[in-house]
Amino acid sequence: MDLLPLFKGLADPVRLRIIHLLTQKEPLCVCHLTDALALPQSTVSRHLNTLKHAGLVQSERKGQWIYYHLCNNHPAIDTLLSLIRQQADSDSLLQQDLQQLEKSADC
Repeated sequence: MDLLPLFKGLADPVRLRIIHLLTQKEPLCVCHLTDALALPQSTVSRHLNTLKHAGLVQSERKGQWIYYHLCNNHPAIDTLLSLIRQQADSDSLLQQDLQQLEKSADC
């Protein structure tokens, strides 16, 4: 099992924030994530593409929107998601992201 792509996918604070939001609510479209993270669409899309290539997220088109959800087929994913959830309990930025997600309107 090659863990390098998995760790490269998680090696950025924005990507960790995206994964955290997807652990709380999925599927999410880019518009939900841009609102929650207060980042431009291009930035969020670039990070989602990296996560997709790392095998951490999958996408599904529904009409004009693309929705993202976590992949559960990687042997290490459950352990990694557990670590991210534990970190979220003490990370104010991750908590703020989640609050913003809950406020965001549907696409």
